[in-house]
Amino acid sequence: MGDAFRALADPTRREILRLLGEGDLTAGEIADHFDMTKPSVSHHLSILKTAGLIEDEREGQFIRYSLNTTVLEQLIQWFYDLGGVGKSRGEE
Repeated sequence: MGDAFRALADPTRREILRLLGEGDLTAGEIADHFDMTKPSVSHHLSILKTAGLIEDEREGQFIRYSLNTTVLEQLIQWFYDLGGVGKSRGEE
């Protein structure tokens, strides 16, 4: 989970995840939302992929990126467990 938290520490990567939450996108479509070079966007995508937060699939000459909801669900569950959500005080 450490890679996921490091990936989430960057606001650009959080914004990429937000965009992918609206639907799958190619690297070029993602890059259109940022004022940075395409290699910089690719670097962010690589970090997100290594952390398991996104997945990619080749479609012809393009690569389409999507959220890996399984890892995101695990992170959300970890936060719930950490905060004791769903447990009343004193309940273990």
